[in-house]
Amino acid sequence: MRDNFSATLPPAGAAHPEILAPAGDLRAALAAFAAGADAVYLGLKHFSARMEAENFSTAALAGLLELARNENRHIYVALNTLVKPGEEAKLFRLIRRLCGGAPPGALIFQDPALPALAREAGFTGQLHLSTLGNATHSTALTAARRLGADRVILPRELTLEEIRSLNNACPPDLDMEIFVHGALCFCVSGRCWWSSYMGGRSGLRGRCVQPCRRVYAQKGRTGRFFSSPDLSLDVRVRDLLPLEHLKAWKIEGRKKGPHYVYHMVKAYRLLRDESDNAGARREALDLIAAALGRPGARALFAGTDSAPRTHKDRQTASGLLCGRIRKNSEGKYEITPRLDLMPGDYLRAGSEDEPWHRTLPVHAGHEAGRPFVLKLPGNSAPPNGTPLFLIDRREPELEKLIAAWTERLRKQALKAHKGEAESTAEPRRPMPRKNAGRKTEMFLHSSVPRGREAGKHAGPGATHALWLSPGVLRAVSRTVCPRIVWWLPPVIWPDEEKTWQGLIHRVLRDGARSFVLNSPWQINLVPQEKKLDLTAGPFCNLANARALEAVRSLGFNAAVVSPELGREDLLALPAAASLPLGIVLSGFWPVGMSRFGAEAVNGKDAFRSPKGEDFFLRRYGENLWIYPAWPLNLRDKQAELERAGYASFIHMEETVPQSLSASARPGEFNWNVGLL
Repeated sequence: MRDNFSATLPPAGAAHPEILAPAGDLRAALAAFAAGADAVYLGLKHFSARMEAENFSTAALAGLLELARNENRHIYVALNTLVKPGEEAKLFRLIRRLCGGAPPGALIFQDPALPALAREAGFTGQLHLSTLGNATHSTALTAARRLGADRVILPRELTLEEIRSLNNACPPDLDMEIFVHGALCFCVSGRCWWSSYMGGRSGLRGRCVQPCRRVYAQKGRTGRFFSSPDLSLDVRVRDLLPLEHLKAWKIEGRKKGPHYVYHMVKAYRLLRDESDNAGARREALDLIAAALGRPGARALFAGTDSAPRTHKDRQTASGLLCGRIRKNSEGKYEITPRLDLMPGDYLRAGSEDEPWHRTLPVHAGHEAGRPFVLKLPGNSAPPNGTPLFLIDRREPELEKLIAAWTERLRKQALKAHKGEAESTAEPRRPMPRKNAGRKTEMFLHSSVPRGREAGKHAGPGATHALWLSPGVLRAVSRTVCPRIVWWLPPVIWPDEEKTWQGLIHRVLRDGARSFVLNSPWQINLVPQEKKLDLTAGPFCNLANARALEAVRSLGFNAAVVSPELGREDLLALPAAASLPLGIVLSGFWPVGMSRFGAEAVNGKDAFRSPKGEDFFLRRYGENLWIYPAWPLNLRDKQAELERAGYASFIHMEETVPQSLSASARPGEFNWNVGLL
């Protein structure tokens, strides 16, 4: 076996695909370079979907960009958050500063506003559509390219056959990128509002508090029902090598330390460069095991009917189990470690949602098998048997490599430009359009309403909408079809795409003309030559005037704004909008949707969080929808929203479990708390 910390590596930057490493701070970025990463992606202090990471200032980034250019490496900057009203100018000026010195090779984005803003600011590098942007099917790739994307980062939930089909359908001037390792959310990226619905900390803004990793209860059973293992394609990545459009293998982990980054980069370089060497594959697996991540699984890579992806007893955080805590005869907490502990190691007791959770530094080396006393604060009382994990370590060999790269960086930083000084430049403002016309009330039904049920809540002149599906179409007559507004689901997977195209063709044949598309990239599923009424739905996560202008350029003639905005932002948006706007006013808004199964949860009954909050599940097609027990209800805000300029008000009807108790919790989403 070769030396894990050898500084002698084949030249980076030439092989296909590139190994793309995470960097939450400077040491992680230098560890990635030391391990031979072809590219590093990182975030700034603003507009990063990992705001919990240390991230970079533009001044600190300048030297790293210069170093990367001289070393034939690439830096990709993630500006991949939802952009709120009024933030467009701040984002524009930030991009201008990035262009002042050695610019990054690419910007990563989810908000449709960014491509035009970036080009206007003078950025000439590539634009990569984040997995948060949710381009999940083949025609979505073409639509993303139309908006200006040079690369699309694929969802983590795809099967190998689906990845191959996307590669075959990919436009010739578009690249693709895929995650090969790292944390796996239970919900689809860009389709999770769980953290936000619980109080303004949005995953789309980089501030998720990970409610899916917590303990839930249902009918006397408890467990971490939605806690996923890490994604780990490991040796199966060799199946991706023939795909010519797949230009990057991405490792997740911007909150991880240098140890993790170094080991993962080394492992996936071996799996790329020596895929036919059995010894190299075994070595790569050893490196992955030593990287201190979570237990790994291949998600749906082998097919949608592959093994379960969650387990109710699974640990929620990363690390290598090194022992279990016990109280000794002197009343002190100790473990008998299974492995040697090194100075600089970090240990973790318990999980983040447990009251005894702590991270502990190791100050002196300690041999495996000998009792090790833990210095815990007085208010920490972990029960006997609490697992203790090694979550980071600083090997002397790795520290020497980082020190050598730090010296290289110091020399480059002396030459680097610091970027453009703070600017007062403003981006172009879109031409606002008054939301003229009569008020519309739209009732969106989860199934075809019957008799009195259809008009139970609707006033005279109300519009009725249905989720498009094979079952719904079987129950709707041709004479009714033209009067319905047809909603497409927020996620369409590659193996479903032809089905949805067939359904759209059928309702068009029967006279349908009004559609709500719940991803901007669904625009290519409908025929462009027909004169249709196309609305960008609330699941498009549209939250600023430039994003509205972007979807208008794709062919939409109205939009429903993201309901996760707070009051001030919601009221400000219509005055700057270039499209007529609607808003979800009431009903059951899902906190997330997942392609994974929750095997431990009975879909007929509610389940409860540690704080007493009830939720329930519904399965629609291939996706599991997670609903809170308390519906969204902004009905008493309608007059205020009308005065601001909203013309369309949507009520989402959903059947709920009979066992569900009514919740007194107000359903105002972020109306009062705002969106951080």
